[in-house]
Amino acid sequence: MNSKKIFYWGAQITGWFIYVFIVLLSSYIKNPKSIQNELIIDVSIFVVIAILISHFQRKIYKSKKWLELKLTPLIPRVIIISFIGSFIVVLITVGINRLISTKNDAFEILDIINATLSVSILFFFWNVLYFTFHFFSKARQQEIHNLSLIASKNEIELQNLRSQLNPHFLFNSLNSIRALIEINPSVSKYAITQLSNLLRKSLLIGKTNLISIQEEMDIVHSYLELEKIRFEERLNYTINIDENILHFKIPPFSIQLLIENAIKHGISKEIEGGNITIKGEELDNKIKIEVMNPGEIGQDKDLGVGLTNLRRRLILQYANASFTIQNCEAKKCVISTITIQH
Repeated sequence: MNSKKIFYWGAQITGWFIYVFIVLLSSYIKNPKSIQNELIIDVSIFVVIAILISHFQRKIYKSKKWLELKLTPLIPRVIIISFIGSFIVVLITVGINRLISTKNDAFEILDIINATLSVSILFFFWNVLYFTFHFFSKARQQEIHNLSLIASKNEIELQNLRSQLNPHFLFNSLNSIRALIEINPSVSKYAITQLSNLLRKSLLIGKTNLISIQEEMDIVHSYLELEKIRFEERLNYTINIDENILHFKIPPFSIQLLIENAIKHGISKEIEGGNITIKGEELDNKIKIEVMNPGEIGQDKDLGVGLTNLRRRLILQYANASFTIQNCEAKKCVISTITIQH
């Protein structure tokens, strides 16, 4: 017997015997002498029959698919079946009582009707509770199903974004190597070795949704060293990451993408090059990572594939995360910021 059946029968038996307790207590308060074996037997017979009839009604609901109906067609059906079920319970109860009772009371149709109307209220209340529980349970299952679909959709989208990321990263790295071969062929051999190591790390890390900031910074450092071979003294960098956040998990290549963007749109376009500053800290339960580079963003800025990819991954991965890129206020530079609430 599964948990739903156990809950159903537990609620069914408990509910009807609470009714028995209320009837007996009410009778005792009115007249303590009224609590006799005959009354207890009558009420017990009524409860057993009521449980059987209400359970039979439940089977009708399932076979006729009433549980899938909307309220408008459902309500009149419930009222009718509550009345019919009550009438059957009263008839069977009266019949059994007349068979086992020593009294020969007259059979009054009006008493049957009044009893049926009273019991139908109980049955209608039982039905309201049953359908209410079912609707809430169905709504909860639908919510879980919807969340599963969203999670599945997000996972597929994350996989697609990661699959776009590696070619994007490789394309930028090969461009750097290509430029380096023309400038200094001997150094390019060392650069190819660095790129090979870098790609090995990136392929392993790229299979996961999240990596630590420490792992991300290992890739960033290798990438900066590779680019420094190409730009020489035109590229300098400063890393200032708080040790307390090195364990925090972020999407792979998050910071590395910012570095790519800083070199492509900042360092490479400045004659004298410049300095890239990487800063990471925790403020007010928020992880804040900033990358600052020389350059300037125009009013009509296009984030491109990489940064658009990054923004989307942050939204999918965290309930509260953001990515911004803007010009510095005091000097000619650009600040890219990742903020993650945790």
